[in-house]
Amino acid sequence: MVERRILALVITAVAFIALRMQFDVPTIDPALAAPGAKLWRMAGYFTVLANLALAVQMAAVAMNRQVSGPRAAGFLVVMTVVGPVYHLLLAGLWQPQGAASLADQGLHTATPLLTALWWVAFAPKDIGLRHVPQWLIPPLLYGVYAVARGALTGFWAYPFLDADTLGAVQVGVNLAGMMLVFAALGVLTVGAARLLR
Repeated sequence: MVERRILALVITAVAFIALRMQFDVPTIDPALAAPGAKLWRMAGYFTVLANLALAVQMAAVAMNRQVSGPRAAGFLVVMTVVGPVYHLLLAGLWQPQGAASLADQGLHTATPLLTALWWVAFAPKDIGLRHVPQWLIPPLLYGVYAVARGALTGFWAYPFLDADTLGAVQVGVNLAGMMLVFAALGVLTVGAARLLR
């Protein structure tokens, strides 16, 4: 279906453009002056990694590659966290301006909305509760990566992961809460798929 591929191409373009804009945002931190250092800093954020993975997946779909129902739903779950959860819990922590604001909206608003639209219109809906655990793998891997990275470098991408400030126990509680959010969204996605079927 041509519409399926066109929308996938739009998602790919929006994600890559927003990521590039994020990279191009000027920084006053001299430690981020080198491109490699800035890329390494960006790679600390779940949003960046999720959008990059989404762009690659949607590029494959645009080239007429098939994507399974569980994989498509996994991207929907991830982008639901990237979008609404960001706007509800994290957006008030900073006030980006200009190009930074456009990049922020591209990564946290446009790609999640477009992903939801693509999933509703074109994704296979052959998913069930048995798939929920596999959708918990990305946040689990990210949590381990982010905490290990923070412990080694002192850079904490998100306040709720800052073990230096919160302590290991509180960060563990926060990570468990994050996993519960992903699980709940997974269950809701399964329910939505059944309704759409």
